[in-house]
Amino acid sequence: MSTFRFLHAADLHLDSPLRGLEAYPDAPLDQIRGATRRALENLVDRAIEEQVAFLLLAGDIYDGEWKDYHSALFFARCMGRLREAGIRVFLISGNHDAASVIARALRPPDNVHVFATRHPETVRLDALGVAIHGQGYARRDNREDMAAAYPAALPGLFNIGLLHTALNGRAGHEPYAPTSLAILAGKGYDYWALGHVHQREVVSQTPWVVFPGCLQGRHIREAGSKGAVLVSVEEGRVQDVAECQLDVLRWQECRLDVTGCDSLDTLLQKVQGHFEAALSQADGRVVALRLRLAGATCLHHELHRNLARWTEECRALAAGLGSVWLEKLMLDTRPVATPWTGLEEDSPLAGLIRAVQDLTLSGPAAMGVGELAELRSRLPVELTGDGDPFDCRDPERLGELQEEVRELLLGRLLGQGRVA
Repeated sequence: MSTFRFLHAADLHLDSPLRGLEAYPDAPLDQIRGATRRALENLVDRAIEEQVAFLLLAGDIYDGEWKDYHSALFFARCMGRLREAGIRVFLISGNHDAASVIARALRPPDNVHVFATRHPETVRLDALGVAIHGQGYARRDNREDMAAAYPAALPGLFNIGLLHTALNGRAGHEPYAPTSLAILAGKGYDYWALGHVHQREVVSQTPWVVFPGCLQGRHIREAGSKGAVLVSVEEGRVQDVAECQLDVLRWQECRLDVTGCDSLDTLLQKVQGHFEAALSQADGRVVALRLRLAGATCLHHELHRNLARWTEECRALAAGLGSVWLEKLMLDTRPVATPWTGLEEDSPLAGLIRAVQDLTLSGPAAMGVGELAELRSRLPVELTGDGDPFDCRDPERLGELQEEVRELLLGRLLGQGRVA
């Protein structure tokens, strides 16, 4: 067996539509919209620089029913660059680019092999001593254990399984092509190149079972570094699986402790320092950041009372740094003193504050949650699966909303009551 390297990527979601960003007039729309294309260009550049033997793409190249051929033409041009470099590409379709969904597929360059969708298929690379097994999605809603039908490993070869799956389930991902680690290990393969889960994860090293994560984060639920993995093989054994950071825009969700901040100027200085630190860790990328302020501070009620204003103040700080965009400011602060400090215990304002603190989204206050959940269930997954949707069925999200309402009311009451 020879020594070689290959790249494993998945979930490119090329030209994925961006929903909701129009609500932010200062959002870097052009940079976000072009990010998936530039990340693919980075993947091609890395493949050529590393002189890999081949590239594996484990599904979801596209993003459902795109409206024209531009995405496919761009993909073909990128694959053409790999063809010129003598690099072969092996890909499977995932749920987003299943045969039943993509209506405008174009024939790829001849260095690209697209695996069959009706049954597992095996491609041998005898010069390398490699066998690649794979099957794409014939339809989007695939609930079958596809891996169970994959053939056993071919003796004397380095065997790779290419599969788009949620395994036994992953939070935030539909349970498509469910299977188990036992099923995968039973095939005797040396490496399973998985796709569908957008967070990088090494599930197992015996055998190697790897999710590379998505190539480029598209919203706050895809925070952190994104890219592919570079796999080094020597004499038929995996020697190294290295992360390749290929994203061009990075989403981050940060928590900043503002305990002890006694003035808004001090708080804004801490926020700017946090932005600068996030930017320094992004290796020149644009940072789209969600910031959560936490801790005990005397500014608690002022922040809740004027959240919109202080969000814009923080956005102005981010804009001044050039490559930081504040997607959202969230508050998880708490007051230093009780809300009725300085009030007579039996005063009307103190009683009203206690009533607000006891506010819960239960009983009559929660009426309509079931109806909202029913309406939401009728929406297509494209409108509910991405970004940061409000799920009225989620007790944790309802609890957060309840806390936001309570703190907003307290801030307004204390502001009108002129209590510090």
